[in-house]
Amino acid sequence: MLTIGQLAATAGVTVRTVRHYHQVGLLPEPERDASGYRRYSAQAAVDLIRIRTLADAGVPLARIDELLRARPEEFAAAVTELDAELARRIDRLAEHRRRIADLASGERLALPPEVVAILDRMRALGVSERSVLLERDTWILLQTLDPEAMRQGVRDKNASFDDPETMRLFLLCDQSLDWEPDDPRVDRLIDDLDAWEIAHGRDSSRPGNQAVILSRIAEASPTWQRILDAVVHRAKQRRLAEERRTAGPDRKR
Repeated sequence: MLTIGQLAATAGVTVRTVRHYHQVGLLPEPERDASGYRRYSAQAAVDLIRIRTLADAGVPLARIDELLRARPEEFAAAVTELDAELARRIDRLAEHRRRIADLASGERLALPPEVVAILDRMRALGVSERSVLLERDTWILLQTLDPEAMRQGVRDKNASFDDPETMRLFLLCDQSLDWEPDDPRVDRLIDDLDAWEIAHGRDSSRPGNQAVILSRIAEASPTWQRILDAVVHRAKQRRLAEERRTAGPDRKR
């Protein structure tokens, strides 16, 4: 005969659990013996193990009571169905694990494969993960704000990987995340980025519906905020100067 502590240890549960099963009627509580102790039989240990196994499988306590009272063939059929449900649950969990693994990098759920390939290529080039994640966010925004521009954007980005000067500036921008805004290197980087815009016919002062993308980039660091402000200001000054130049003859007439 077993004490309640020995019974609990045999089934791998706590004494508190045994008492709870008594309270809900799953496990009969024996009478006290002459010494005032409750003694449990080996059958009680078998029943407790069955209860614990079913409970661990997620079977509600009310259903466990039903199963314990079932005829052998009914119990076997119920166990078969429980096994099938566990298999379905395992499949669902496996799918959840796959999706969570995708979420670890984030981009695979939200972006097309060609953009994911760009992000992977950036990592291979040694770009910091912070910049890669920022790049990911800008592509997510672009996909929402201007999906028609995605294809051209992918072509332009892949072409930039083959341009040494563009890559030099890109890697410098990545490094500048940790620079102070008044670092002298920032001034040189602004000059280089401005020269790049002129050489490539870009005008960052006209972001259009991509202004929120520039805002996302600027908020990454105070240094990037200063760089963007300066480059956009210079582009705006060039555009205004060009507008005054082309408007000159009209004013004279």
